[in-house]
Amino acid sequence: MIRVENLTKRYGDLVAINKVSFQVKRGEILGFLGPNGAGKTTTMRIITAYMPPTEGTVHIADFNVAENPIEAKRQIGYLPENPPLYNDMTVYGYLDFVADIKGVSRKDKKKRIDLAMEKCGIVDVKKRLIGNLSKGYRQRIGIAQAIVHDPAIIVLDEPTIGLDPKQIIEIRELIKNLSGERTVILSTHILPEVTMTCTRVAIINEGRIVLEESLDKLSEKVQTAQNLFLKINHWDREVIDKILSIPAVSGVDESSSGEFIIEPKDGADIREDLSRMVVENGWGMLEMRPITHTLEDVFLRVISTEGE
Repeated sequence: MIRVENLTKRYGDLVAINKVSFQVKRGEILGFLGPNGAGKTTTMRIITAYMPPTEGTVHIADFNVAENPIEAKRQIGYLPENPPLYNDMTVYGYLDFVADIKGVSRKDKKKRIDLAMEKCGIVDVKKRLIGNLSKGYRQRIGIAQAIVHDPAIIVLDEPTIGLDPKQIIEIRELIKNLSGERTVILSTHILPEVTMTCTRVAIINEGRIVLEESLDKLSEKVQTAQNLFLKINHWDREVIDKILSIPAVSGVDESSSGEFIIEPKDGADIREDLSRMVVENGWGMLEMRPITHTLEDVFLRVISTEGE
């Protein structure tokens, strides 16, 4: 449904994104995750034909965005980080205006507007001025304008930013309900948004894709990959070197005096070898326990190791 190939965007000597590639299938919700300044918004603007890339291509359905921008845009509903709202218009009047801009036929327009308001939970405020509504309602109106022409693809850039916890939960449920036949890209720097809403994640950092994986497979990896916490009574400078000599150990960090975080290779069970080493060296084991990785660990690791 969406195919992004080797997207690069330069502003003079500044490279905002560099050879970004990924695909999104019909019905998927892709979480486009990365820290602030990683290149998320630049990528979203290129995908939606808001700006051209320096290099690379984007295909929306069967349309090349650069060659057929109008046809590509017809397939897309876009909610930018700052919703394009008019505060002095009523909710219904604004959606009527947007439907005209997006080419919704006169005979279908009322049905499309009513359906968009119903899906987004804004029927009860349809006669009110947008400028008098809360941030949560304004986000809902922003999503309504993105879906009023019944697009196959929805692109949401930071849709829950600035909302309170209750509003965030409501917007998450709304996004889930929009998927199925539709394809959704959710751009965010907030990891829980991805884990609670999406089916797949692509992590971008410093303008490059550093990880792309389904949430199910990523969760499986997280659950099976465990570090060990080791606390010993006697230690010296050679402790770390000796632990690293165990073939199945890939890394050791000293968290504090006598306490170590040990990373095994490829999920290997190193407890027996480690216990034997502690006894043979007379270190005096006080504690050894597994530390399960979290999705936060994965996110922080991939963005911190990129470029090393």
